[in-house]
This record gives sequence, structure tokens and C-alpha cells, in this order.
Amino acid sequence: MIKILFICHGNICRSPMAEFLLKDMVKNKGIADQFYIASAATSTEEIGNPPHYGTRNLLHSMGISTAGKQAVRLCKSDYEKYDYILGMETINVKNICRMLNKPSDDKKIHRLLDFSKHPRDIADPWYTGDFETTYRDIMEGLQGFLSYLQDINKISL
Repeated sequence: MIKILFICHGNICRSPMAEFLLKDMVKNKGIADQFYIASAATSTEEIGNPPHYGTRNLLHSMGISTAGKQAVRLCKSDYEKYDYILGMETINVKNICRMLNKPSDDKKIHRLLDFSKHPRDIADPWYTGDFETTYRDIMEGLQGFLSYLQDINKISL
């Protein structure tokens, strides 16, 4: 089983979007049983809150439900629980490493778009209001990540 934890600042916009999009992708590919996928925050500001309405509305328009999801915070035990801890931007990765007391080059911790052909940060739509661009960036990262897993023979598509 491949265990993936997506991380953003508040766990209401980008990381739950990535969580539910990847869950949908692997379900549609018939490989959902090979994955455990979740998301969390580096901050405490939104703990207990549901995903942002922008994320919920976008995913709902695609037939993807976020029902039951509440923001949670990254904790030290998550490091042992997950194979991949994927932040949405550089500051997330720095905060993940600080919170878990890990070096910046830790093999489990990456930015999601580091798996794409154009590594970069994913802008926070809480500030930009642009959930469509966030969706496209996340999909690019998820497709790159699944290709990476296939390349290293963790999955076959």
C-alpha cells in the first residue's frame, strides 16, 4: 500500500483538493486498493473546518464529494505512517521539515509539482480566488506523481 499525505497551510483548499482528486483518479484506474490518501495542515487556523467552498464546488461539479472531511494538522507520527508527504509550495515543505524535525532533502517530503515537468509552487486559492488554476496545477502534479510511481515500479497503469 502506498500512503500519501498532502499538505497545505490550512487543509481547506489545496491539500484536500489533491486528496480527493487522487482518490478519484486511482478509483477510476482500478488501483484504489493500492493507496491510502489523506491531507493535513501545517497551521491550526482551520482545524475542524470543512474544505473551502471553492474546493467543494469545483470537486462537486466533477461528481467528487468531500463529505466528512475536516481540516486536521500534521503531527510527528505522520512521518512513520506515510510514504510520501507532499506539500503544495516551498513554505509548506519548510514547515513540514521543521514540524517533523527532518532535513530539507528528506526522501519522503516533496512539493507536489516537483513530480511535474515544470516544478513550482501551487498558488493558494484562498488568496488568489483562482481555484481553476489550482486545479490544473494539482492535476499536473498528480499525473506526474502517478507517472513517477509507475516509473519506479510501485504501480502499473
